[in-house]
Amino acid sequence: MAELSTIARPYAEALFAAALDDQAGLESWSGLVSELAQVASMEDVREALTDPRLNAAQRVDLFAGLIKTPLSAAARNFIELLVDNNRILLLPQIAEQFDVLRNQRDGTALAQITSAFELSDEQVGELVSGLEKKFGLKLKPAVTVDPALIGGVRVLVGDQVLDTSVQAQLARMRDALVA
Repeated sequence: MAELSTIARPYAEALFAAALDDQAGLESWSGLVSELAQVASMEDVREALTDPRLNAAQRVDLFAGLIKTPLSAAARNFIELLVDNNRILLLPQIAEQFDVLRNQRDGTALAQITSAFELSDEQVGELVSGLEKKFGLKLKPAVTVDPALIGGVRVLVGDQVLDTSVQAQLARMRDALVA
């Protein structure tokens, strides 16, 4: 998976630079990139785009026809570039890298919060407030529930992990006893 993100990074950086210079604005490009990634991640679309019977122009037309948002010339050129380089299926990774660049520019980050139990909005707010102080960033929370944690939370911000779950504590105790 790291290899795919490495391949996707230059495309995301180039697209981000183009989006900053485009008068349409970063917000519209962000929405378009997200839509492109959603379409590219559909299994039927992935199958169609890898069909050897289609040439590059047909793949571009097929993919562009599936996008609801009207495509600018720059967006269509980007799709053509990805098709020509056999990178169209990397759009989900490109979108992920694009979001990271956008968050860095805005001074924000995505906080992936996994909890053993459902958290109320108030609990999420308190948790995010404390995490923002710890990480020094404005955080956008994405909360999921995983009962396997037994209790507590696991937070992932960028490449940093804060794991206070009971599952992690038990694993640390097991490792200490075995050592």
